[in-house]
Amino acid sequence: MPRTVWMLVVARAINRLGAFSLPFLTVLIGTEFGAGTTTAGLVSAGFGLATIPSRVAGGRLAGRIGRRRTIVLGLVGCALAQLGIAAAGSLAAVAVFAVLLGLSFELYEPPSQALIADAVGPADRVRAYGALNAALAVGGTGSGLIAAGLGRWDLRWLFVVDALTCLACALTLRLALPADGPRGPGGVPDDGHGDGGHDGGPVRPWRDRGLWAMFASGTAFALVSLHIVMALPLTLGHRGLEPADAGLLFTASAVTVVAAQPALRLRRLAALPDPAAMALGHALLAAGLAGYAAARTLPAFLAATAVLSVGEVLVLGRVLGVVAGLAPPGGTDRYLAAYGISWGVATVAAPVTATQLLERAGAGALWAGTAVLCLVLAAAQPLVVGPLTRGLPVRPGAGAPAA
Repeated sequence: MPRTVWMLVVARAINRLGAFSLPFLTVLIGTEFGAGTTTAGLVSAGFGLATIPSRVAGGRLAGRIGRRRTIVLGLVGCALAQLGIAAAGSLAAVAVFAVLLGLSFELYEPPSQALIADAVGPADRVRAYGALNAALAVGGTGSGLIAAGLGRWDLRWLFVVDALTCLACALTLRLALPADGPRGPGGVPDDGHGDGGHDGGPVRPWRDRGLWAMFASGTAFALVSLHIVMALPLTLGHRGLEPADAGLLFTASAVTVVAAQPALRLRRLAALPDPAAMALGHALLAAGLAGYAAARTLPAFLAATAVLSVGEVLVLGRVLGVVAGLAPPGGTDRYLAAYGISWGVATVAAPVTATQLLERAGAGALWAGTAVLCLVLAAAQPLVVGPLTRGLPVRPGAGAPAA
């Protein structure tokens, strides 16, 4: 794959090595400041709400100031906000820095995902995004162990180490990525023809019915993923286990993702159509979440984590390629930014839904309900993704999408 892809992969592994602080934000609020579960959930929801304009800004800034500058700006902003959380002396200060973290958190994603989509052909996007997910997992194998150790000592150090890895990632990409080129009038890279590289006028992703379909499915998938991130440490505490052991479970998930990469190249699995592969991934997620509902020991949680992690590999390896395929030439930044808002919506909802279900219905009901949602998503994939990948028209006046 092109050098740009590998640089993003390496830098993301560096960044992921320290990306373990967010799951422990609610724990920090409760243990350091004596806040209740509901208050902790609301602060985390404030972070999530701020990620929505952050994702939109990431797509727009990539068009205005360049992709490399946007990536560096987002990573430095995350580092400063995390250092603020680590040094905060009051719950109000934590809440302010959590919102600032959210405003910086998603600036990175649209330009980095668009760089990958534009650097490789449509046939290689699944492999390229798979390499990016594997890099995140490699970094995650170390991050979970660091979290398990530092979490027992002082939760604030989780945010300090996370900030340092953000700065290291920013420096790596500032030096390694090619300089930003001139931008066309539509906010897309100029291809030298004076039209911004896009012959169809301004890029308006929200007018694409195919993107809306992917957005709805992606929001539900993101809600499931963030339930795992935010509720797992709390669930361990509710069941008499050490909340910091969630770091071990995140490490187990990362190891599973890395180990599953060769399986993705098996002929039968690679030949599966996108709807079938994504339906299988959601079904495996449901099985793993059902395991969480029944688990009472750390080995049981580990087994469930391995199953659901394979499901996440199947879904994440396909979904970004489908969305990038919907975008017109030069429009990948805006399309991926628009789709990524689904994670912002879920980041707002997940702290509230997870903590409320956990408090009012218990851990078993939380994970059982999330498993049912995954089964619904599995059944919906042929209806949502099938028309897009079969080349049916998905927006007025449009032909078959590139996917």
